[in-house]
Parts: sequence; C-alpha cells; structure tokens
Amino acid sequence: MYAIIRSGGKQYKVREGDILEVEKLDAGQGKEVILDEVLLINDDKDVIVGQPLIKRAKVVCEFLEETKGKKVIAFKYRRRKDSKTKRGHRQILTKLKVKKIEVKKEN
Repeated sequence: MYAIIRSGGKQYKVREGDILEVEKLDAGQGKEVILDEVLLINDDKDVIVGQPLIKRAKVVCEFLEETKGKKVIAFKYRRRKDSKTKRGHRQILTKLKVKKIEVKKEN
C-alpha cells in the first residue's frame, strides 16, 4: 500500500515505514504529525484518486529530527566591474517516519 501526499508544495510517494524529508513543519521531538493532503492511495486491489484531494484520508507520521539540506548557491554575474553577487541558502528540513496510512470508508 502506498500513498502520494503533498507537503510544502512538493509531492511524495510514501509507504508505511518509510523515512522522508519534507520542508520544515512545526512539531516537537517524538510528536505525531498528520499529513492530510493525500492525492492518491493504492492498496494493491483498489486505486483511489482525489479531485484534487481525498477526503477522510490521512498519513500519520512520527517526527524524528530537524536537519539542514544541501547548500544551494545563487550566483549572479553581469559584465561590469565588481558586478557580481554570491548567495548561499540551506533549507531547514523535517525528517518524518511514516507510521500508517488511513482511509475511512464511505457509509
């Protein structure tokens, strides 16, 4: 069983037990994080596609740690004397472990 979720403007394919890094989320060490922007769920016999999101579906994750991503360099250069800019950026990431994917069935 897997799900495709949206977090921080990006999409991730997750399974139970996976560890993923998403953009910074406000949570504390050992807390549960619920990601409710689920776009698709595949449970080997049935595929549920959202329009654009699936109602009554969520992915429950455990907060592991906060880290920094790779450094990205933004270098701007123009052909003038001393006309250059160098800027670095490291995105703060949240590392999550997927506990379970839940879907409540319609009555």
